[in-house]
Amino acid sequence: MTATLVVAPAPPAHRDPRVLRWLGAYTASTLGDSVYHLALSWAAVRGGTPAEAGLVMAVSAVPRALLMLGGGVVADRFGPRRVVIVSDTVRCLLVLAVAALVLVAPPTLWVLAGIALVFGIVDALFLPAVGALPPRIAPHDQLARVQGMRGLAQRSGAVLGAPLGGLAVALGGPGVAFAVAGLLFALSLPLLLALRLRPLTGEAEKRNGTAFGDLLDGLRYLRGHRVLGPLMIVIALSDLGFVGPLNVGLALLSDQRGWGASGIGWVLAGFGAGAGGASLLLSVKGRVPRAGAVLGWTMTLGATSIGAVAFVPRLPFAVAVALSIGLFAGLSGALCGALVQTECDPAYLGRVSAVSGLMSLGLAPLSFPLTGAAIGLWGVGPVFTVSAGVCALAGVHGLAVGAVRRAELPG
Repeated sequence: MTATLVVAPAPPAHRDPRVLRWLGAYTASTLGDSVYHLALSWAAVRGGTPAEAGLVMAVSAVPRALLMLGGGVVADRFGPRRVVIVSDTVRCLLVLAVAALVLVAPPTLWVLAGIALVFGIVDALFLPAVGALPPRIAPHDQLARVQGMRGLAQRSGAVLGAPLGGLAVALGGPGVAFAVAGLLFALSLPLLLALRLRPLTGEAEKRNGTAFGDLLDGLRYLRGHRVLGPLMIVIALSDLGFVGPLNVGLALLSDQRGWGASGIGWVLAGFGAGAGGASLLLSVKGRVPRAGAVLGWTMTLGATSIGAVAFVPRLPFAVAVALSIGLFAGLSGALCGALVQTECDPAYLGRVSAVSGLMSLGLAPLSFPLTGAAIGLWGVGPVFTVSAGVCALAGVHGLAVGAVRRAELPG
């Protein structure tokens, strides 16, 4: 008789200790990021004019956009786990040092701008590495569920981080808030150090001689991929049409309607609830049949809701429309992320995540001043309608490209 080796199936992502360690570390880091940004903005507002405070908050976006592609190369060259650990260590030490400085003497705006600059450089390394970790901690058929869990962690950080930071500021000023952020970054480190990665297969060890060669290789891989190349266009168009109305247009709309700052909060809460519901759906279900087609249709329908919110006269109806925007945008965004994870060779995932992040965090925010200027010239309704059209174009493009439309998540 011959013995037969029976391999136990891998546990689902929500029961996998490796995934749960990663999720705990990511949640702590996301919370720390939210608290840090609130503390920085409060310290900047207390130390200068509103325009100067806005400049301090914008400083970190420049190195993040310029260095993001290089961060993808670093993640693929040295391994995403190592890069994430180093990044969170630097963020922890930096923010704790700022906390000590603030408790001794109020920092100048130049000091705050320097801190924001360093934080942006670290972000350029951290974000692509985070995007490259999931295939190294979960089986291929669990990556969609992991993406949903990551979305829930992001929403939790946004929802809980702001009040936590506000409470810390109220109790002890920005110094205490910086200290809380540093401790949250520190909390992620033991979880990351205990994380053991799955071995990669396929092209995992392929490298060129130089970092620039790696970057070109990654861009060629992305351009030639039948799903990922068109998907980057979908992501760019959807973010370009979406972030301006959400970040700039919503404040102007609320002011015109007389809803006030609380109205902005309620609308954003509706959006967050919808997006969180979409992430929860993907976390529980694990797989959405005909993912590429669903992505295209939800993006197109979500665009209709974006256009509609500008014509809603009453706040409760605006919150309901924002809920639908969050649901559609959350689901399409989670499916985009899941398809990137499952379609991409893990050896290139740092660079591909960097390109995706550059679209969302580097290029799309350039629409902020254009959105504000356009609303000043033509009003809220026409600008929201054009933005909705850009988002709809993203969905139509996904549906028009057969490889994207037919893309499936493993199950």
